[in-house]
Amino acid sequence: MSDTGGVAANQLRAFVERIERLEEEKKAIADDIKDVYAEAKGNGFDTKILKQVIALRKKDPAEREEQETILELYLAALGMMPTPEE
Repeated sequence: MSDTGGVAANQLRAFVERIERLEEEKKAIADDIKDVYAEAKGNGFDTKILKQVIALRKKDPAEREEQETILELYLAALGMMPTPEE
């Protein structure tokens, strides 16, 4: 392995090439996801809502419940939904 200024050039090149390859794969996957959203939209589904559903499914159920409770509290405080007493 050649050593230029304290940097192992071959090892550095290997890391850069791996990252570049992964970036290409990431772009291909992003394109595939975009295609699935377009297909869903073509079948009448709301893609913004689908993205929200996917984000919610990634969250821990307890964390999601806590956030929903706080959101409801804030909306009620702003008069955007009935308060629990009503």
